Amino acid sequence: MSTVSVVIPCYNYGHFLADCVRSVLDEQPGADVRVLIIDDASPDGSGEVARALAAGDPRIEVRVHEQNRGHIATYNEGLLEWADGDYVALLSADDRLVPGALVRAAALLDAHPEAGFAYGRPLRFQHGGPLPQARTRSTGSVVYPGQWWLERRFREGTGCITSPEVVVRTSLQRKVGGYDPKLPHAGDIEMWMRLAAHADVGYVRGADQAFYRVHGNNMSTTDFGGQLDDLRQRLVAFDSVLDKCGDLLPDKDRLSRLARTRLARYALRRAYRAYDRGRTGVVPVEDLEAFAAECLPRYTALPEYRALVRRRRIGARTMPYLQPLALSAVADRGREWLWWESWKRRGI
Repeated sequence: MSTVSVVIPCYNYGHFLADCVRSVLDEQPGADVRVLIIDDASPDGSGEVARALAAGDPRIEVRVHEQNRGHIATYNEGLLEWADGDYVALLSADDRLVPGALVRAAALLDAHPEAGFAYGRPLRFQHGGPLPQARTRSTGSVVYPGQWWLERRFREGTGCITSPEVVVRTSLQRKVGGYDPKLPHAGDIEMWMRLAAHADVGYVRGADQAFYRVHGNNMSTTDFGGQLDDLRQRLVAFDSVLDKCGDLLPDKDRLSRLARTRLARYALRRAYRAYDRGRTGVVPVEDLEAFAAECLPRYTALPEYRALVRRRRIGARTMPYLQPLALSAVADRGREWLWWESWKRRGI
């Protein structure tokens, strides 16, 4: 069995550390694993919790920062300076691995040296709630050509990975470098795309690979301004990949158009859905349209723009009553269902 280095960055998550580490060391039978916990100057005593865990298990190392360095620098410290196993995983202290996840991912990467990283389906759970029932028996795996997988990300304008479900070939991680400090909120998707530009992508079928904790203050679900920031960060991430990996991509101008068109459509869709849901008072409709124009000068030719114009004519007060009859709203629900079904089956 190959060796796996697991980096666990921690800031004020000391109360989650024991469960997180247990999922890595006690629930991966047969895996050769080492763990590094990096406490980023947490004021809640996380460093002491980490040291207590390390005192009871020689497979655990601990680093405690005297001053806070931020999550990107902490990630890169573990991934680039410390990790020396065949494979490396980055696991937030508030998340957990599904039993056997590292064994399944390592087996895929052992069998397919052309694959640069492996991932599987994560299970989301609400903070404070119970863990969902996880599937632990794989039905096989698939390896997607990296360039094909990468183009799909540009075509869809979004990622299909949260983060804790990924195991990366350490040699490739060092080759592509660490997380970009200019992308504090979209560094994950940019990293997966950079890796895919250099190697193929493995997906574990049938089994769940990680538990991803959803906190109540999650910006993408509660803050409408945060949703616009998310789109902006995605645009920077796609541009960053093209800038760093353009020499590996045969048609980067086409990829750029794909991503910018999709992001413009997302922005306009969020804008017109604000009319459907009676939320024009809280959703930054004008800013979303301005972002669409930034992405795509000819955004007014998009069907989403026409849908927005129709709703403006009808008016914010009337539109919520007509929303069930709007074809674009029905189409939105259909697209979302199809995407989720594809993601659940194939991880893409």
